[in-house]
Amino acid sequence: MKINILTLYPEMFPGFLAYSLAGKALSEKKVELNVVNIRDFATDNYKSVDDTPFGGGAGMVMKPSVLDSAIQAVYKTGPLYYLSPRGEVFNQQKAHEFALSEEMTFLCGRFEGVDERVIEKWGIKEISIGDFILSGGEPALLTMLDSVIRLIPNVMGNKDSSLEESFENGLLEYPQYTKPQNWEGRLVPEVLLSGHHAKINAWRLAQSEAITQQRRPDLWTRYLAQKKN
Repeated sequence: MKINILTLYPEMFPGFLAYSLAGKALSEKKVELNVVNIRDFATDNYKSVDDTPFGGGAGMVMKPSVLDSAIQAVYKTGPLYYLSPRGEVFNQQKAHEFALSEEMTFLCGRFEGVDERVIEKWGIKEISIGDFILSGGEPALLTMLDSVIRLIPNVMGNKDSSLEESFENGLLEYPQYTKPQNWEGRLVPEVLLSGHHAKINAWRLAQSEAITQQRRPDLWTRYLAQKKN
């Protein structure tokens, strides 16, 4: 997969993506990060990339001419996304969709955002990692890509390990235990020592359902609706 990243802070990449599964995928060329500095496309002596907003208001807005030139130079094919708190919220389903792409392009905003006309011209989709504000799109993109890269075929060693993670079946993951069996008087549930796989699976499902119902009522409601269908 080739990932084009338009940013004012190219030094933020690959960041923590240089480690663990993502780092292995990058070193093995399963993923290529093409990080492009938006400021390189500024045309004045000051390398200006922003200006004051029409209509007044605090902050600055990224200029359409600079952004347009940067996108033209980089974007060839595949999805084009702008990291924005206005966007569709990223989730595990989206991570799986992104992992199947051969090429993607992401625009990281700063300041008060980007000129709307650039979004309109290029048909850029907006995407968010949650209902909170960050200083820019870069931290959000790093988090998103960590989720996506691990799902790219042949990146994760054990394919089955992702199937039982939180959100994969609409539920939060069940509790996990390892040795020793008795730790500070706290025992591993007996069912996990039984070797009875049907009982273990039933216990894990019951635990996942209970945890989801308690901690994420929104997911629980959706899960029940899917079961009815």
